[in-house]
Amino acid sequence: MAKTKVQNQSTKGDTVIAALPFACQDEKAAVEFIENQRWGDKPFCPLCGVFNVYQMKDSKTGERQANFRWRCHDCKGQFTVRKGTVLEDSAIPLKHWCFGFWRAATSKKGVSALEIHRQTGLSYKSSLFLLHRIRYAMAGTPFDPMGGEGKYIEADETYIGRKPGTNKRRGYGHKNAVVSLVERGGGVRSFHVPNVTAKTIKDVLLSQVSPASRLMTDQAKQYIKIGRQFARHEWVNHVQDEWARGDAHTNTVEGFFSLLKRGIMGTWHRISAKHLPAYLEEMEFRFNRRKRSDLFVDTLRHMVTASVLTFEKLTA
Repeated sequence: MAKTKVQNQSTKGDTVIAALPFACQDEKAAVEFIENQRWGDKPFCPLCGVFNVYQMKDSKTGERQANFRWRCHDCKGQFTVRKGTVLEDSAIPLKHWCFGFWRAATSKKGVSALEIHRQTGLSYKSSLFLLHRIRYAMAGTPFDPMGGEGKYIEADETYIGRKPGTNKRRGYGHKNAVVSLVERGGGVRSFHVPNVTAKTIKDVLLSQVSPASRLMTDQAKQYIKIGRQFARHEWVNHVQDEWARGDAHTNTVEGFFSLLKRGIMGTWHRISAKHLPAYLEEMEFRFNRRKRSDLFVDTLRHMVTASVLTFEKLTA
């Protein structure tokens, strides 16, 4: 993507990028864009919930105030579009928020805080917190069971990083275990689990997958017994270089793991066990919406409906 940095030092951190959505290039445009995504043509007061609100104007110019406040006729409270969202109590300009959401939504392998820092001029700490809030907004909601009659569910596990307080050694005992379920033609769900045992696999599958589904796995013994509780269970033997046999394969979930590992190795480099679930939810969010043409707008809608994430809560 071609970039041309602004030469004027007074605008340090601003970057002219032709491919950017208009909302990322101007603060007023960003505010109005986010207001439209949150309220449409019916703005309401997040303090009392009524629609009897109006924009506050500058008495001299007649234009909107510089901080883009609104006022409620009923409760007399003042607020901005940030109130009650992940943007609340953030001094970061909304155009940088839009840029962060745009990059997080359109990058298959994620975006690093260092890139947000370079492109916007925000401090690294602010850029990192911005991205954590974005992941918080991308977090999933309660799901119905995956699959169903005639549907294929692929299940597999992978290992990431190192568990706190462990030393590197042979095998996977020192790594963080992740179990992922993918519905062919549908979405993915990933879980950071303490270990990969038959009981752990059973708990994940029975809580997330309809028993009418067709389960596809590799040759791992943990899946054999629980596989009998599904309409059909087939597996491929990776040890013998068998990757597909008719409908039996785990290539879809392996493809998701490929994106996840490339995001870790090429973008984030290292993920702590504490924040691993948030990174998994970010990857799930993009993967589950990979065919949408309005992914940036859909991401913003999640942002303005998510609750507030404080720095204290993030670092607790």
